[in-house]
Amino acid sequence: MKRTREQGDSEVFTSTERLLRLEAEGRLPDFHGCQRSRSLLAGHHGSRMRGRGLDFDELRRYNHGDDIRHLDWRATQRTGTPLVRSFTEERDRPTLILCDQRMDMLFGSTLLLKATAAAEVAALLGWISFHAGDRLGGIVFNDQSIDSVTPHRSRQRVIDLLSRIARHNRALHVDNTAARTPDQLDRVLSRALIQARHDQTLCIVSDFSGLTERTLGLLQQLAMHNDVLAVQIYDPIALNLPRQGIVNLSEDQTRVRLDLGQTSTRETLASFLAQRFQTVDDHLRHSHLPHLKISCGEPVLPQLRRSLGLLGAQRR
Repeated sequence: MKRTREQGDSEVFTSTERLLRLEAEGRLPDFHGCQRSRSLLAGHHGSRMRGRGLDFDELRRYNHGDDIRHLDWRATQRTGTPLVRSFTEERDRPTLILCDQRMDMLFGSTLLLKATAAAEVAALLGWISFHAGDRLGGIVFNDQSIDSVTPHRSRQRVIDLLSRIARHNRALHVDNTAARTPDQLDRVLSRALIQARHDQTLCIVSDFSGLTERTLGLLQQLAMHNDVLAVQIYDPIALNLPRQGIVNLSEDQTRVRLDLGQTSTRETLASFLAQRFQTVDDHLRHSHLPHLKISCGEPVLPQLRRSLGLLGAQRR
């Protein structure tokens, strides 16, 4: 479903340069819970989360030469045997950003298209990961193609990912008549399962259109050995439909022009949009995955800061 806009392309769609400029805003603490215990991913993989430099590995018997600062006094007292905590260096945690640029994302009633809001969220999360020292990769997808970027720790890899996001974003067009792929989101998650076998962070930025029970199953499979963050992009019109105005909507090859001044039309559309939004929201909440919602009717950055629990914690 989409709503056409009368603004110029430079305002509606994003660009590589625009996403690169978000680097200054992406100098935030990472989202693995190392800065604040209330962060969305805090505790999901315990000591395997980045941020400490060393990970607790196991308790073992004290050996001559061990650092006595690592003695676990409670365990020693409980067992009657000197026990020390052993540590390993923190594991490398690649981050995959999955960015949805399907035709359903070509919708925007106020400030941004959902597709453009998703691009900005993906860019900000990418910059956060880059400055946290993670290897960054991603999957950018539309209705016909799935574009993968292998994780790598370099600025050039960030630029590569953002340029692909911008290219897909600017390729969106209201007159696109190419066939849809109803299970495209499932195909993307299946691809992610192959790429992210374990101990990775996946951020899925989408409106989750086409979400099914199979989609939830794939998300839960990903979450078994990885940290998964679901970022639901939505348009405020789904929650508060205007009482007046003309809306041009299309679904697949069917287009319709609706007058919101007609009560019956407005009520029917409002019910449809609200139910569609709520269904996705309910499914994601019941999946028990970290889940945040970003409106394309407001600037993205303040919402992301609030949602990640990082407001006011920007690095100096």
